[in-house]
Amino acid sequence: MTTTTIDLLDELRWRGLLHQSTDEAQLREHLGSGRRKIYAGFDPTADSLTIGNLVPIIALVHVARAGHDPIVLMGGGTGLIGDPSGKSAERQLMTRETVDRHIAGQRRIFDGVFTHADLGSPRVVNNADWLSKVSFLDALRDTGKHFSVNAMMQKESVKERLNNREQGISYTEFSYMILQAYDYRHLYEREGVTVQCGGSDQWGNITAGIELIRKSTAVRHGLEGRLDEGERIFKGKVTLAHGFTMPLVTKSDGGKFGKTETGAVWLTPDRTSAFAMHQFWLNTADEDVKRFLKVFTLLGREEIESLVARHMESPGAREAQRTLANEATALVHGRDQAAAAEEAGRALFSGDIASLPEATFREVLAEAPSSEHTIADLQAGVSPVDLLVETGLASSKRQAREFLTQGSVSVNGRKIGLDESLGEGDLLHGSLLAIRRGKKQWHLTVWG
Repeated sequence: MTTTTIDLLDELRWRGLLHQSTDEAQLREHLGSGRRKIYAGFDPTADSLTIGNLVPIIALVHVARAGHDPIVLMGGGTGLIGDPSGKSAERQLMTRETVDRHIAGQRRIFDGVFTHADLGSPRVVNNADWLSKVSFLDALRDTGKHFSVNAMMQKESVKERLNNREQGISYTEFSYMILQAYDYRHLYEREGVTVQCGGSDQWGNITAGIELIRKSTAVRHGLEGRLDEGERIFKGKVTLAHGFTMPLVTKSDGGKFGKTETGAVWLTPDRTSAFAMHQFWLNTADEDVKRFLKVFTLLGREEIESLVARHMESPGAREAQRTLANEATALVHGRDQAAAAEEAGRALFSGDIASLPEATFREVLAEAPSSEHTIADLQAGVSPVDLLVETGLASSKRQAREFLTQGSVSVNGRKIGLDESLGEGDLLHGSLLAIRRGKKQWHLTVWG
């Protein structure tokens, strides 16, 4: 992996990616004294991840850029249980086959982001590989004895569910914290992993893992019940574990980040295309663009500061949004797809869409109203007046004639007049007529 001389904590703090950490002085000393293994876990609740999950993925990218070793942990075991964090009710349990399918779907995201960042593929592990081998008795004896139920009940997600008598929380989800803590101990003991990172909602799970490592280490050194004394005795001989979290990304207007009118923004093209993602970033508010440039791109400090300064002088040019869209989309989908998405966006804005490939043509108009028509009608010719009324782009024939006379109507990028008739020769890709009225009103007609 390509590395630089960046200081990880300084870089994360400047980018707004450092929310909480264990003792920062100790963590800084630990990171500065050698190459460290740092991991983040991902929940296989779907066969893709949403744009909010891009934050811990990018944090791992910075881990690699700082010269450390990032590890992606896939929850093949914990995914069978379900993290209660942020949930007001029990999750629907998934089958092993579903979890495995979701892991396979998510795996391509990590490979893609790291490859697009010129870092190669990260190491990926699956906690099913070790959790599935732990017996119930061993879990209770060797792990459960280190957990206080009193402390577990103080976790926010557990406390909220306990206070809700209608929902409550099952012993299964209540035990999730123990499983995740076991993951950290396993990676610490078997892989030499000494730092865990995650979203701010994972702080309780991260610290539970650190506490389990501390207690287990004390037991191995014959210091059970004398933990404070034990730390003094083996300080300098045993490296203990650390952790940090990234903040939840929010929008300045209070709206939920990562949501559009059509739903969540996903990190795989089968769920959210490169074009749709590019458009999402283009719509970033001026108040958010500087922060998002820091979080979701790998641009350097000087470049971002210079870009933001130019944006402040000429916000109407939206240079900052365009750069954000290009860089963030390229990180997820690659430079070629980001460039194609930018070109498609320009074509949609200008109305010059005739040169777009069919897949891109359909994609850029995916959110426009559409209707189906009989292609035989085109053989005799279709009046644009009638079509404007039929598609709802005009409320009456009189209004349709006005639009056509004013030159505000185009079909497949070509302006049409009042006296024209549309035929099969006007179709693009054998079946499509995209009608545009004004600058933003589109309707896609499909002829078959």
